[in-house]
Amino acid sequence: MSEGCNAIYPTNDVQPEKTMKRVFDVVVIGAGPAGEIAGGRLAERGGKRVAIVESHLVGGECSFYACMPSKALLRPQEVLAEATRVPGAAEAVSVRVDAAAALRRRDRIVNDLDDANQLPWLEARNLELVRGHGRLDGERRVRVADDLLIAREAVVIAVGSGAATPRVPGLAEAGAWSNREITTTNEIPNSLIVLGGGVVGVEMAQAWRSLGSEVTVIEAMQRLLPREGPFAGAELEEAFEVHGIDVRTGVEAARVTRRDSSITVELEGGVRIAGERLLVAVGRKPLPTDLGLETIGLEPGSYLEVDERLRVRGLDWLYAVGDVNGRSLLTHSGKYQARLAADHILGEEVRARGDGAGAPRVVFTDPGVAAVGHTLASADAAGIAAEAIDLATGGTAGASFHGRGARGTTRFVVDLERELLIGATFVGPEVADLLQAATVAVVGRVPLQTLAHAIAPFPARSELWLKFIEAYERRRDQHGLAGSLHTDLSGPVAVAA
Repeated sequence: MSEGCNAIYPTNDVQPEKTMKRVFDVVVIGAGPAGEIAGGRLAERGGKRVAIVESHLVGGECSFYACMPSKALLRPQEVLAEATRVPGAAEAVSVRVDAAAALRRRDRIVNDLDDANQLPWLEARNLELVRGHGRLDGERRVRVADDLLIAREAVVIAVGSGAATPRVPGLAEAGAWSNREITTTNEIPNSLIVLGGGVVGVEMAQAWRSLGSEVTVIEAMQRLLPREGPFAGAELEEAFEVHGIDVRTGVEAARVTRRDSSITVELEGGVRIAGERLLVAVGRKPLPTDLGLETIGLEPGSYLEVDERLRVRGLDWLYAVGDVNGRSLLTHSGKYQARLAADHILGEEVRARGDGAGAPRVVFTDPGVAAVGHTLASADAAGIAAEAIDLATGGTAGASFHGRGARGTTRFVVDLERELLIGATFVGPEVADLLQAATVAVVGRVPLQTLAHAIAPFPARSELWLKFIEAYERRRDQHGLAGSLHTDLSGPVAVAA
């Protein structure tokens, strides 16, 4: 947008005397992971003078109310589960998590909701932190209380997202928890109802079951983790049954009532489930409702649509990174987008292509679920002739060291026409660390003929890659395809975009 657009969307340049006007190269609204990365990269690589605006805690939702505290709560149960599967360790450990100790460790992880430990990172990069609520006040202008921050080059919006609340009668009055309350409370209710069987719902269901709560999960879709392959949700549900978690799928909440210290969720069909606490974990919602978007001609209340350079559509000075643009609601995707947006502001030609199907996604339950790229269903919907190759995640020598009876399936999804890996899903203990190799293969469009020459170490769980290549070669043999995947390549393989 040209400099003259302030004439179209006028602002009041006659400011109160107490207004302090300051000029920066770039102003970043939001100091969560995406905002921090954008600001830090601009300052370090480009020498830019950057202001970063934060109304709550530097570090954002991920550091204090989501990724970090939730994993701190899940980890004790995960370690204990593995120990009880390994002879020699099983005889030496308790079968229960010490809830008080787990909560204390969580509090240390989030520094008791104090962001003081985050500030040295900003200071080392000469980022100027402005505390308060930032909102646009016309082109390249951000108002924070009595401060008016002028951006010479660009404004980056990185305010994240909020917890969504379904329209269920009585829910608003029930005092339900969101991810913020469930990850920071010291209360361990006798019974917990979880509305939603997505990532937050299943992680918190398992965490609080391990701390001693009786847990019921209600999911409107037909399975847990409905965005992943059906086998992933099914195997997690089997594990939940072993842990004593009651799972209700394919049903919706019709009404919620609260009486004294009890909350009742009435399901469609009349079944009632009562509990001391209710967690609502049905997804996220966009936050740009009080960002001053109307001052630049944008409609508030929706995700900010961006182009491949992370610029808000139609504006060459405004960028939106992380959850706020709705492309990929994952912390690591936001950090990736922030790097690209910063590089574009610095004059480099960039194009985001790793935050769609190429974005890795992990559920840190036990068994965990880690996936990247297409599922078989999404490949079919995209018109790709694909086939799944399923293997036991524990079917390698290296996996035996993670204990006996660890459940889990790994699925590799192959584009048969191009002989490319286009998706992978791992279910099993600590599978997050198996995911990066699959992400490289999917994002890099690495031909299977090349993957066949990537030697898997022994004895390690990553020998799953060898098992995959062997299984795919057997499929080729069955279909009469000439040569093995190890056939010598005369030069680089050309891969279709």
